[in-house]
Amino acid sequence: MHVSLTAKLESMVREKVESGLYNNASEVIREALRLMQQQDEVRHLKLDRLREEIAKGETDLEAGRFTTLDDAESLDAYFAAR
Repeated sequence: MHVSLTAKLESMVREKVESGLYNNASEVIREALRLMQQQDEVRHLKLDRLREEIAKGETDLEAGRFTTLDDAESLDAYFAAR
């Protein structure tokens, strides 16, 4: 596999190897890809959680479990009471 990097990214990879934390550029790239995979997994979990909460909100709306607030004052009072 051949990968092309911008000059800035190539410099970052070189710096990581020169720091001694990595033995070669391949290790740096593998670590970056592992971190990207972790980030994708976290994003996926957050989206799943958000979808669950939206579904709960829709269920509450359909069941009439909501409060109507007409202005900023009533919004402030609502949160102050909680």
